[in-house]
Amino acid sequence: MRTIVLMAIFLVSTPFFSQSDDEKQLRAIYDKALTNGKAYDWLNHLSNQIGGRLSGSIQAQQAIDYTKKQLDSIGLDRVWLQPVMVPKWVRGTPEFAYIETKPGLTTNVPICALGGSVATPDGGLKANIVEVQGIEDLEKLGKDKIAGKIVFYNRPMDPTKISTFSSYSGCVDQRYSGAAEAGKYGAAGVIVRSVNLRLDDYPHTGSMSYGDTPVSKRIPAAAISTKGAELLSTTLTLNPDIKFYFKQNCKQFDDVQSYNVIGEIKGSTYPNEIMIVGGHLDSWDLGDGSHDDGAGVVQSMDVLRLIKANGYKPKRTLRVVLFMNEENGLRGGNKYAEVAKSKKENHVFALESDAGGFTPRGFSFDCTNENFDQVLGWEKLFEPYLIHMFVKGGSGADIGPLKTDDLVLAGLRPDSQRYFDHHHAENDTFEHVNKRELELGAATMASLVYLFDKYGTITSKKIKG
Repeated sequence: MRTIVLMAIFLVSTPFFSQSDDEKQLRAIYDKALTNGKAYDWLNHLSNQIGGRLSGSIQAQQAIDYTKKQLDSIGLDRVWLQPVMVPKWVRGTPEFAYIETKPGLTTNVPICALGGSVATPDGGLKANIVEVQGIEDLEKLGKDKIAGKIVFYNRPMDPTKISTFSSYSGCVDQRYSGAAEAGKYGAAGVIVRSVNLRLDDYPHTGSMSYGDTPVSKRIPAAAISTKGAELLSTTLTLNPDIKFYFKQNCKQFDDVQSYNVIGEIKGSTYPNEIMIVGGHLDSWDLGDGSHDDGAGVVQSMDVLRLIKANGYKPKRTLRVVLFMNEENGLRGGNKYAEVAKSKKENHVFALESDAGGFTPRGFSFDCTNENFDQVLGWEKLFEPYLIHMFVKGGSGADIGPLKTDDLVLAGLRPDSQRYFDHHHAENDTFEHVNKRELELGAATMASLVYLFDKYGTITSKKIKG
């Protein structure tokens, strides 16, 4: 009798069997990614054969064509392009700037126009400088001390924060809104310290907005490298009467048509429950966008390939979505959510990779406590792969527009310490991506997708009764 009871307990202990099966499935996913991954080869082509993929550019269209062709070759059930209108901003010829300590005595410094900025006058812009630590300083100075001058925003990233994304959030407002706010006080232009933790000569671009400022009132905005910012600040302290000169001839054109690239494996049991994984296909134009976000694009593509290659038949419909225009408009993410809503599609899970191709550490989740508790129950499955960070709060910009109370949103979280060394800069290039780290990220994403497909979300389980 004792033997029978023990056997009964053994047989109904589904977590024991599930744990063993899941361990095998994750091991197979990681083995396949590390021995036969495609992400690195795909990224090589995106970065070195196509390059920077600014929205509306020829390179962006080349990336659309290339990734669609690769998804077609995987043998998915369906691959298609989703039209979306995107902004077209062009940098033009390289920017030029110098610090003038007295007439004829100048020192060149590296700058780049911020994405969406207007150009300087044809001959460039030269004016005195006023340094501030943030937007809040403008009101303290007032129009009398700002009008006709170039405002220099020099608040650095906080080096004491272990999460560099938290440090980034603490100072990016001066890049995004600095020109609009300085313009209200009559500033002639703005120079913004690059959002970067290390001292180097790479200026970092990024999106900026003029808000509701009329076109005729918009002032040029540029980023200066961190070394350049230190030099400018020190020189200004020694001589408050110095002048700063910069020239840029960027231009905003009318919106143009582009596309999200989408591939799909139809679910075998619950085809109307949709799970997506994705990254953004566009990038800035200074480097080749390998970390931001070529890495997320190829990892997301490889998630579906890895699942197919391992012979796993997903219960739910799995989609890879390569979003266009995350960097300066979020048009792709908004369009995907708009179409999904119009078709009344039932999205239950969305995962985004947009934090670089460095070693994966875990995931952040935007979901209910019940769904997060389910994730915590999978922690031991990820321990052999050194994936240890499962936190609530945040997911990804492109999947954000899909948000509902029931949807589970997630973001891959790689080690972030080196990310902002490359973010939006000329050195965001292929040689700075490690093949093994990239492949580990793809495998980690595929593993989470597998688990959510197998077990479903808490909401979907409740609906099925």
